[in-house]
Amino acid sequence: MGTKTVDDKDTGADAGTGAKSDEAERDVTRTTGEESPENPAGTPDEEASAAADQDAVGEESADADPAGLEAADQEGAPARKDASAGVGQGAAAVVSAGLGLISLSGSWLGTVAQARESLFGQLETAADASVGTQIQEVYGDSWNANALVAGVFALVALIVGVVVLVRPAFGAPDRSQAPWIKSVAWAGVSLGVIGLVLAALKYTDILLSMPTG
Repeated sequence: MGTKTVDDKDTGADAGTGAKSDEAERDVTRTTGEESPENPAGTPDEEASAAADQDAVGEESADADPAGLEAADQEGAPARKDASAGVGQGAAAVVSAGLGLISLSGSWLGTVAQARESLFGQLETAADASVGTQIQEVYGDSWNANALVAGVFALVALIVGVVVLVRPAFGAPDRSQAPWIKSVAWAGVSLGVIGLVLAALKYTDILLSMPTG
């Protein structure tokens, strides 16, 4: 009888100890997050879900990239437009300066007009005309024709230079014009004014007048 009681007590103690050990293991498992048979980590479903999330993130990034490229293109468009406008204004400034130089140094068109007018004067002047009339018809009119052509070149140079200088005010006032464009345009305006004044003086015989005979 005594032996059985002891065994029963020992068995009960062992059972109680085993139960407590199982409960402790469960608590440790829940606390430390270790793998359990009911919910093992890294199951195929979880891996598939993680892969799907990564694919979604990649798709969002791919969708965001075109937007970024489009924004960059939109930002670069004004810069390209400004560069094109600067090229046109620079070319116009150079043309203005070139026309101003032509008005001062003479041109092929002025030479042809002078020769043509001289030829007409020789054909239209009578042989018995006075010396003053012959000089005016043969040389004076041709000289005036040359001065007139030079004045036209000077006027065009002046107009083109002024247009280049005032162009930013009618386009984008907040954008400054390149310094070299302003310099060349001012040179064209200056040469145009000088050429226009000289042409007027030559045409009115104030400068280098013809002899009266």
